[in-house]
Amino acid sequence: MISSLVMLFTIIGLGAPAALVFIPLTLVTGNATPLYNAAQWIVRASFRLGRIRVRTAGTENVPPHTACIFMANHVSNLDPPALIPNIPGRTSVFLKRSLMKIPVLGYGMKLGEFVPVDRDGRIDSAIESVRAAQRVLEKGLHITTFVEGTRSRDGRMLPFKKGPFYLAMETGAPCIPVSIHGTETMMAKGSLRIRPSTAHITFHPPLYPRDFASREELMQAVRTSIASGLPEWMRR
Repeated sequence: MISSLVMLFTIIGLGAPAALVFIPLTLVTGNATPLYNAAQWIVRASFRLGRIRVRTAGTENVPPHTACIFMANHVSNLDPPALIPNIPGRTSVFLKRSLMKIPVLGYGMKLGEFVPVDRDGRIDSAIESVRAAQRVLEKGLHITTFVEGTRSRDGRMLPFKKGPFYLAMETGAPCIPVSIHGTETMMAKGSLRIRPSTAHITFHPPLYPRDFASREELMQAVRTSIASGLPEWMRR
């Protein structure tokens, strides 16, 4: 529990003054990159102080100067803060709309052009999210999505949501499969307790939608790629 408290106080202690400086700066300049960079620095600091290590591999697989769709598995609430600061360049993120309502943090994510997603199952909601993500990609920003749509309770891979693959086929943006493991033992679903350990993140070679005849074929290829970077027991 000590790591949890250390990380919380670090984020609050550094995040509050950063918000006072960088949110107004973003509103004045229209450029959210300084706000984004400050947020990533704070997250890295909280991980170091909380004794959480992140080991990455395969960042050389990310095409330079190209807006990509990062597609990762999801096993813990630590996945986004472990992954996002290690993505080359600036990324937007698909996230639950409810997170956008968190005071200050939610406003910061809105300024960062994060894309809210509703879980009501309505087609028009899904189309709206895909259109918003398409506009983000057109600006040259990446999109990051946890393609299972929710955290796995036991670490094993869940079925994928279709929305990110509609986006990929429509835009043609390279898809970067990402494998995450280690975080499932550090912060289990439904728990606030963090156990210091090492998160492992693997960026796989890009998959190009034009090389696949259908959305389903692309989805299967992404699943196979993500699974290849996970321990055997998580692949089922």
